Amino acid sequence: MKAIKFFVILCCMFSVSYAQQIPQVVSGTIQRFPNFSSKYVDARNIDVWLPKNYQSSKKYCVVYMQDGQMLFDSAITWNHQSWHVDEIVSKLLDEEKIKDLIVVGIWNGEKSRHADYFPQKPFDALPENKKEAMYNAARNNGVSVFGKYKIQSDNYLKFVVNELKPFIDAHFSTYANAENTFIMGSSMGGLISVYAICEYPQVFGGAACLSTHWPGIFQIENNPFPQAMLLYLMHNLPNPATHKIYFDHGTATLDALYPSLQAKVDEIMKQKGYTNAQWNTKIFPGEDHSEKAWSKRLDIPLLFLLKK
Repeated sequence: MKAIKFFVILCCMFSVSYAQQIPQVVSGTIQRFPNFSSKYVDARNIDVWLPKNYQSSKKYCVVYMQDGQMLFDSAITWNHQSWHVDEIVSKLLDEEKIKDLIVVGIWNGEKSRHADYFPQKPFDALPENKKEAMYNAARNNGVSVFGKYKIQSDNYLKFVVNELKPFIDAHFSTYANAENTFIMGSSMGGLISVYAICEYPQVFGGAACLSTHWPGIFQIENNPFPQAMLLYLMHNLPNPATHKIYFDHGTATLDALYPSLQAKVDEIMKQKGYTNAQWNTKIFPGEDHSEKAWSKRLDIPLLFLLKK
């Protein structure tokens, strides 16, 4: 019994040490702001990637990315995959295809991730019994989706907009306006990113939402949330004259849930006046729900949002 306890403690210590490593990047540099505190959500690490030859004498666009621990270094992620953001952005910058930018990787709250990323206002519009059913939802392995946390995405966005963004703009040479500020994520990170541009159109000028997890939980049948989200988008999408939004999905693993829901979102985008100049939805047949898949196509949303 003592040996088992020691093994568990050792594993926990390894996991903490592993998670706190600074990502190794191929190009540019990472500045880590550990346990960035907030009055709205749990503290979390912030990793800021600066391109090579970063200069305080020039201004940079800012891309805020969800799930910051998965962005740069596959050697230190839980599944040994990453977006390889530094490599892909650096290549596009070297080819002078996109505007100068920095990337702010916002670590997720681990256990609070689903509660942080789940759009709050469409959820709040549901009847109480439907809300309870959502909170009781479980993953395929039987683990609770939300755990002990209540949905708090409005507070998460207050953290990003009112605490993190002012810090970034004060400590780095950035363009602070919406035209040069973008938000990006995948899966639930894609869902919170489209919610963010709807809630704060004066802050974010563009959003990239890869493999957007429109169901919110892990089933479509008897799930009231997608319809609530569609209604929310109908009433809250930002002005297409001043904003750009990118969506995509694959067709394998979890992404197989998305085609019918994304098609409904696309119809709303058209109704709200979005055209190919301000909005893209792309489908990648055979691609699954993974960092490896998102890395392979990351250049597409970057070019769409930040093309020179």
